Amino acid sequence: MKTIVIIGCGSGIGLETTKVLLENYHVIGISRTKNPELDDINLTFYERDVLSGTIDDITFPDIIDGLVYAPGSINLKPFNRLSEEDFSRDFTINVLGAVKCIQKLLPNLKKSGNGSIVLYSSVAAKTGMPFHTSVSASKCAVEGLTRSLAAEFSVQKIRCNAIAPSLTDTPLASQLLSTPEKREASAKRHPLQRIGNAVEIAGLTSFLLSDDASWITGQIFGIDGGLSTIKL
Repeated sequence: MKTIVIIGCGSGIGLETTKVLLENYHVIGISRTKNPELDDINLTFYERDVLSGTIDDITFPDIIDGLVYAPGSINLKPFNRLSEEDFSRDFTINVLGAVKCIQKLLPNLKKSGNGSIVLYSSVAAKTGMPFHTSVSASKCAVEGLTRSLAAEFSVQKIRCNAIAPSLTDTPLASQLLSTPEKREASAKRHPLQRIGNAVEIAGLTSFLLSDDASWITGQIFGIDGGLSTIKL
């Protein structure tokens, strides 16, 4: 059975992806808290904060077949209200945390022969949106990281792709979807007239980790209800 490491498995997209993957993989889940929904023989869980702490004390299997880095941020403010600390924190969560985990697990991924890394960007990296300056800047960095790593790791047969969702119904987005009026307004912004859900993102994540995606690397996949490419 192949082994997948998921950083941020306790909530949102990371949680749903973990639940999907447990059907076919041994999953090593790392999160600040363990979700009670995760109770499976195929799960090995470690309670860690990868941003403030370390995963150097974890003994990983010699071969890791996939790595998913799910932590993210939604920090929406007018530009003049964003501090340098806002930009620094968003970059740390979205980029530096991923870098730390990839560097730690790279020797294990190299031994897979068909390793796969999945990161998460945002529709805001491609489509300019007001109040998204900080998160957009960090997610653009995620997309650059994805393509650069895909090129560099191709020799080791490690694929690297990213998924760029629009607004998705997760705890991270709860303040943006806290009333029926907010939900309706958000849905109407998308050509498909609804917001996304974490199960949909988990499905694509699972595909990109699988052997069925063995000729896909360096790609950014939009799951955004058409928001980034369609104007009605």
